[in-house]
Amino acid sequence: MDQVIFLQLWHQLGWPLLRLLIFISIGLLVANFIEALNWTQKMAVVARPLTQIGHLSSVTGASFSMAFFSGVSANTMLAEAYEKQRISKKELILANLFNSLPTYFLHLPTTFFITAPLIKGAAFIYIGLTFGSAILRTLAITVISHFLLPQEESPLHGQIEPEANTFKTAWKRTVKRFQRRIKKIAKFTIPIYILFFFLTRAGLFSMIEHFMAKYLSFLAWLSPKALSIIALQVAAEFSAGLAAAGALLQDGSMSYKQIVLALLIGNVLSSPIRAVRHQFPYYAGIFKPRLAMQLIFFSQAFRTLSIATVALLYYLLVF
Repeated sequence: MDQVIFLQLWHQLGWPLLRLLIFISIGLLVANFIEALNWTQKMAVVARPLTQIGHLSSVTGASFSMAFFSGVSANTMLAEAYEKQRISKKELILANLFNSLPTYFLHLPTTFFITAPLIKGAAFIYIGLTFGSAILRTLAITVISHFLLPQEESPLHGQIEPEANTFKTAWKRTVKRFQRRIKKIAKFTIPIYILFFFLTRAGLFSMIEHFMAKYLSFLAWLSPKALSIIALQVAAEFSAGLAAAGALLQDGSMSYKQIVLALLIGNVLSSPIRAVRHQFPYYAGIFKPRLAMQLIFFSQAFRTLSIATVALLYYLLVF
């Protein structure tokens, strides 16, 4: 019996936590190695047109480029720069929001190959709209940053340390920083992840999600079938809502427009709770817990606003 419990804990808690720490460690090593080699300026070239308009530093530009491949590395790069006072807290928050577009690309293949078989042509509309909302967020942050970040501060924030002469020297510096940083990350990530695991097992998040799914009276303007898709997305997961949407689309009960609107609304309602449950444990390791919660709050608020905007436009413009 004890062995069964141990195996369950290992598969449900131990291995996922170990895997998370491995990914964080890889991200930390990559971010520190890039910084030690002074590749920050080179990587920032990709986003330079936007960062120049937004008065954002080269660190933010490099983070934007890295976010296409690893969200952990991108966030680690920002956290390191913030701790060393190369960027302000204001720029840190804006930079995290600025990375919406590359972060979206990371999840695009998975999203597409889940949605396309189930809702067919509606998948292209749904993905197009969510992609549009990601572009909207990044462009909006570029404009907002232009007014919030004085131009003269950007060069100061973008300054980097003297160049490492060789890969060997850079790697030594990377390992030294990694050893110091990973201890702090583990100190926060492990207990928070364990706490959230037991809160999930206790049914806290399920209770909140079912409560949200039950009280959807403010969406009475939608059809009952659309509400069932939204309720499944909120109470279960995205794939459950997709399965319901696919079944309703198959028997002709709902149009593409109704399916897409239901999925967008379900996306808006279900994301905040899942963001806290899945993002906070690793965010709290990379950033301090209070700052991690602030970043998640701003990210989800801005994401909700952008998706709601494209959903409203789609509702008004598509007949």
